[in-house]
Amino acid sequence: MTTPAPERPVQLEARALLAQLSTAEKLSLLSGGTPFWGGMAAIALRDASHRHPWPAGQLPRLGLGGLHFVDGPRGVVLRGDAAGSATTFPVPMARGASWDRQLETRIGEAMAREARSFGANWVAAVCVNLLRHPGWGRAQETYGEDPVHVGAMGAACTRGLERHAIACVKHFALNSIDSSRFLVDVRASARTLHELYLPQFRDCVEAGAGSVMSAYNRVNGQWCGEHPGLLTAILKQRWGFQGFVVTDFIFGLRDGPAALLAGQDLEMPFRMMVEGSLPEALDQGGALRAAILERLDDAVLRQLRVQLRVPAGTYPTNLRHGPSHRALAREAATKAIVLLRNEG
Repeated sequence: MTTPAPERPVQLEARALLAQLSTAEKLSLLSGGTPFWGGMAAIALRDASHRHPWPAGQLPRLGLGGLHFVDGPRGVVLRGDAAGSATTFPVPMARGASWDRQLETRIGEAMAREARSFGANWVAAVCVNLLRHPGWGRAQETYGEDPVHVGAMGAACTRGLERHAIACVKHFALNSIDSSRFLVDVRASARTLHELYLPQFRDCVEAGAGSVMSAYNRVNGQWCGEHPGLLTAILKQRWGFQGFVVTDFIFGLRDGPAALLAGQDLEMPFRMMVEGSLPEALDQGGALRAAILERLDDAVLRQLRVQLRVPAGTYPTNLRHGPSHRALAREAATKAIVLLRNEG
């Protein structure tokens, strides 16, 4: 009989916090901290997505400062204030051409440090979908079309980010088209999934990623945000992922209870489907209530574990676009210049 490994201090602290939460507080941690209509208006009128991090997981009563999300494959996507803007790095497709994993780890660390200087601690800078469709709007955000190469570079960036923040790896899975991403149902055999479209995500999980973002599309008939095969059977059970799963932003899921039970842990950035449906589902009682409460504890525990492991402290604003990070961006741009030619 195998003896269970002892729990680490962060795990014990997370369980202690979980025990102090009411059901209502646990439910509140499953949604982003921004109301829907106010958030949509802020995006439309004030370009809010580039002006501040998106909050979640805050619970002042217990001293939880929360998760603060920023995008960032090309550097932290926030417009600067008087202290300046973040460094703009070459796109991942260019950085992938360098084949330099150590360089990518340094870039991930630089982005994490700059994110912290803006008050963010959660960075969606690791896109490891394969480039498969010429019309994919995120072609520049991934590293290429080979899963081994994409996985190696994504894992390198993950390791750098996790030194100072939480890495968000996206979009799980088979998100390789934009024009029909809310409609398309990608059909793939188990062999195709595990040999081509999933290994790079596993590489990032093994590199210590704290979060994985589900995709908008369907895979083999099920929406990725509500896909028990992807989110639970593969990601959490087969790969042993200990972090949390977050939806893609706005309409990343359609059915709150189904998503939670499938393995979804957090809806971002607004209070939408989860907040509007889970309380009613709990009121139904019976087996559904029991299943939701069990999954609720697991989802909150995952989020608490990741939040508690983020390094404490503040980061100075002079990190942004400083000389060392500008030099790093230039180095990446130089190494990304690849010339193919015939010789002999």
